[in-house]
Amino acid sequence: MAKLFGTDGVRGLANGVLTAELALDLSVSAAHVLAERGTFSGHRPFAVVGRDTRISGQFLESAVVAGLASAGIDVLLLGEIPTPGVAYLTASLNADLGVMLSASHNAMPDNGIKFLARGGLKLDDAIEEAIEARLEEPWERPTGGDVGRVRTHDTAIAEYAAHLDGTIGNRLDGIKVVLDCAHGAASVAGPLALREAGAEVIAICAEPDGLNINEGCGSTHLEVLQAAVLEHGADVGFALDGDADRCLAVDAGGNVVDGDQILAVLALALKDQDRLAAETLVVTVMSNLGLVQAMKAAGVKIELTAVGDRYVLEAMNAHGYTLGGEQSGHVIMSEHATTGDGILTALQVLDRMAATGKSLADLAAVMTRLPQVLVNVPGVDKARADTDEALAAAVREAETELGESGRILLRPSGTEPLVRVMVEAPTAEQAQRIADQLADVVRERLAL
Repeated sequence: MAKLFGTDGVRGLANGVLTAELALDLSVSAAHVLAERGTFSGHRPFAVVGRDTRISGQFLESAVVAGLASAGIDVLLLGEIPTPGVAYLTASLNADLGVMLSASHNAMPDNGIKFLARGGLKLDDAIEEAIEARLEEPWERPTGGDVGRVRTHDTAIAEYAAHLDGTIGNRLDGIKVVLDCAHGAASVAGPLALREAGAEVIAICAEPDGLNINEGCGSTHLEVLQAAVLEHGADVGFALDGDADRCLAVDAGGNVVDGDQILAVLALALKDQDRLAAETLVVTVMSNLGLVQAMKAAGVKIELTAVGDRYVLEAMNAHGYTLGGEQSGHVIMSEHATTGDGILTALQVLDRMAATGKSLADLAAVMTRLPQVLVNVPGVDKARADTDEALAAAVREAETELGESGRILLRPSGTEPLVRVMVEAPTAEQAQRIADQLADVVRERLAL
């Protein structure tokens, strides 16, 4: 059987790969593994379960609840709520387990199951492997009063929104915000949190019908937000994804402000408040060189990780860093959250605007994005990308041309037979030319 758990839980086509039977079995197995590791020692265990707005979340939620309750775990249903909301409530309610049903920014037919440990933390890889290994094993079922109870937690969104608002130090009165909720899990929580903080909120794509999540909107389709910001004369706009764990922005002029720029704004805000641990920002190797240059000029150190927010979080947890994230809009602020939180990110940016009286465009101008070109070269032997001498020589020659004004990254794909060639340079033309040249060398040298 193929490995079920990926970097972000179990994900796939709902009722195809991710069936009700699998959801139930995973929940039972998770209950057994956690029980044997002492997670439930000395008390009656309970879990919280949330989902995004996909229609498939309804039957998957029922399956997960059936599995947990049949294994003797009480369940609190949180309803439609962002992934970081489930993480927060897992911690604040002292739950033994959190479960989120979402496929994030994926198209509607997909869905996913993510398990969270006590405290709202991602399960260790070893625990996920143990859960997968024990699927469908025989077990002694509790009966009578030992089965789990199921209740709804009707104040989940209100509690989560109040937590978010408690993270900022300034009222947002007078700031007009467009919020694109991607017809997803933040359609209620997002506008509520921003309005309670004082902002004038124009919520768009906030009418989920179970089928329209991420459809032509949200963080993967920023043109919708750009048009709305200009139409309404808003000061700023934010776009979330389906489960609201990422956030991208648009300034008053309709210009995109990506995750790197948001991280630059927040890093300087935390540094000014002496809250940027070790004066270090954690980002991935795909972050724009302009961010690295801007942080160096501001006296902020950069720690680079592999691509993926899980690696950012691992580095943050290992060293106690307070801020990290990705260009895609995953921003992790460990003072307030255990995972990326799009609504939290929006509030923190708005707080910085309110505190400084500056527009988002002025704040984001702290860094200049270098033109970045990414070329995927398929059908090659990616295993030889790090050892081919002719390819290495071509890279060195290109790096000599760029000097300190640019950057080159050759990265074999983790899931496909291809190599990614990323080039940053002072001009888009130079970046494209060098990327195309290196891509040609990859095709020639690594051809299958």
